[in-house]
Amino acid sequence: MKRILTLICWALMPATAAFAGEYCDSCQKLKKEKSNINETDYKITGASVTHNKKWGQLEFEINVQGQAGRSVSSPAGQMNGAPVDGYVFPTTLSSEDIGFSKTDGIVALALTAHPDFDDTPLWDEDGDGDYTNDKIIWHPHWVVLVEDKRVPGGLSVKEFNAADKSVVLPKTNPGMPMYMDSPGFQVVTEGKSIRVVVPDYRVRFKTDFKYDAVGAYMQLSTGEGGAHLADGKMPMLGVYKVYSVLSKNLSLPYQVKGK
Repeated sequence: MKRILTLICWALMPATAAFAGEYCDSCQKLKKEKSNINETDYKITGASVTHNKKWGQLEFEINVQGQAGRSVSSPAGQMNGAPVDGYVFPTTLSSEDIGFSKTDGIVALALTAHPDFDDTPLWDEDGDGDYTNDKIIWHPHWVVLVEDKRVPGGLSVKEFNAADKSVVLPKTNPGMPMYMDSPGFQVVTEGKSIRVVVPDYRVRFKTDFKYDAVGAYMQLSTGEGGAHLADGKMPMLGVYKVYSVLSKNLSLPYQVKGK
């Protein structure tokens, strides 16, 4: 775990130092396309994870300088290049704690919104009876993050071969060949705060862990035509921009508190 954190800290250095850096023409285009984002809405000023023993649940909260959940990216109109906005809690939990088979990487709880697709087929977040139209509504994912130098943010969601029968996924995963789950926890935005509640049993009662908080822009790639970088080989879901990291260096220094 320490080695993985060191690698990811190194990968994040260019992303957190100066976002105006010249990565490539496609990255400059990306910035232009998402100019509707108010970055103060992703500038994290505080975060907490509290274990509520009375109710047997973990209460995650991120506070921002602007208004949590207000700014979302414009739709791409297709899956390739589709934007994903997120508030992310990297943790020291293991992949097995959240229902995946054992694998290296950083387990993170990502609160996301994306206008081009719905990846929560089991849940009807807006309560209208249609399970396929909950795109822009903030919702959670468990993901496993790994270092990835192909994207400016230096991270991506870990992928696997769909034919690999040794990979175990939670029953609530959306069916993509990534270590990603759509657990269906309630997400609430209110003023400067975004919150989510996780029952203890959904992390195998591992309520003593460390975490960090990150505001990020991610992007989906389906590999159609190599639209993003010259080699055409991009991660399925990569981090393209990191707006803020609460600890500044992704050291995961914060500890779950009890109440």
